[in-house]
Amino acid sequence: MNPKSASEIPAELVEFLRQGAPALLLTVGEDGYPHTAMTWAAARDSQTIRFGADIGGTTLANLERESRASLQIIGPNNLLFIVKGPVRQVKARIEAALFPIAMMELSVAHVKEQSWLGVVVSALA
Repeated sequence: MNPKSASEIPAELVEFLRQGAPALLLTVGEDGYPHTAMTWAAARDSQTIRFGADIGGTTLANLERESRASLQIIGPNNLLFIVKGPVRQVKARIEAALFPIAMMELSVAHVKEQSWLGVVVSALA
């Protein structure tokens, strides 16, 4: 296996996601093409990440149809990972949210560090 790939979230990424952070959520659209949406992701442990999906939106429909997704996470100090895996709905609606959003959970199947030697990537500010 590629040394930059793994089947669980590395400690540095778990720590970054412990309080939650923005992430790019990628799903498979009905047309077979990638669909992207911004979300808020939080790691429960090295095997699970929870995130939100708008109720009534394309992203949630894709997740309900395909039950799999990828999360692209960009953090400080060149923290750059993509996490893939099957997804399940934890809550149909997060009551505390200001808008209708479902709570989803990704079970980590594959993690890949995407940083490049000599290249610094940072989140947009």
